[in-house]
Amino acid sequence: MAPAAAPLGVTFASLMGLGPPLALDTARWAEELGYGSFWTAETTGPEAFSLLAAAGAAAPSLGLGTGVLALQLRTPMVVAMAGATLQALHPDREVLLGVGISSPVVTERWHGVDYGGRPLARIREYVALVKACLSGEKVDFAGDFYRVKGFRLGVRLGDRRPKVVVGALNPAMLRLAGEVADGVLLNYLPASHVPWSVKQVREGGDATVYAYVHAGVCERADGVDLARRDLFSYAVVDAYAANFARAGYGDAVSEIRARHAASDREGALAAVSDDMIDGIDVMGDADHVHAAVRAYTAAGVDVPVLMPLPWGPDRARVVEDTMRAAMGA
Repeated sequence: MAPAAAPLGVTFASLMGLGPPLALDTARWAEELGYGSFWTAETTGPEAFSLLAAAGAAAPSLGLGTGVLALQLRTPMVVAMAGATLQALHPDREVLLGVGISSPVVTERWHGVDYGGRPLARIREYVALVKACLSGEKVDFAGDFYRVKGFRLGVRLGDRRPKVVVGALNPAMLRLAGEVADGVLLNYLPASHVPWSVKQVREGGDATVYAYVHAGVCERADGVDLARRDLFSYAVVDAYAANFARAGYGDAVSEIRARHAASDREGALAAVSDDMIDGIDVMGDADHVHAAVRAYTAAGVDVPVLMPLPWGPDRARVVEDTMRAAMGA
């Protein structure tokens, strides 16, 4: 197999339940295989920046990214401080501060923080304030969501600064991310839906397009039920449901949500279609996984980021095999 046509990242987001120590092994494997960056997410498991700091120490050649942080849980100043700390520890590496609006389940139910409204206005203000804080200049800011007076970042940085990446799905957010951020992170979409998404980003600007590629070198029988639960949990979130429908899964999404509304969980899980599974949570042999990564690149993604699906009796082996396959190793 030929090597991947674009630089490749890997995320620990799908592996957080296996424990933080695996993050260090994953980062080392990624470095050995030639990956360019290591990412993680954050919900109720490992805290993102401490995990990235440990991964960066274990594999110092990798860029480090959050994909994504729920912006309601951290002020822009704290995110700028955390990103600057990582950048100071790794001055020659790329630090990517991925932020997003998240969901009411994460913010309100799990963390007790108001989800809030006006997501586009909030993202615009948040990104502007993070960038201002990272400049090292004195920041006075009076917005609708944040008011700051006299903030100055207390971490000295060289010429390299952390970049801001926005997680986006829907048209207006994709355009806004293209306009105000350094990058946009796509997630839970098939490669066939990438061109439409990239078109929205380009209408806003020239942000780098990253995308999570969900894939596992595993037997489909070992993962198909897990894939149904995974996709069901997102199909009941309005923003993801709308994007799934745009990607061609409208009938499945309507049935999932109707069954869910009727408290028929088993029926909702059964309504997750095979097409939806095979398009988004890719399972198969090494060639199939490598082809999936190449499909996202061919569709317009600048930097695919592998999200390994640890589905099988030996989950660590599945992760390592998947990482090798994605790189064409």
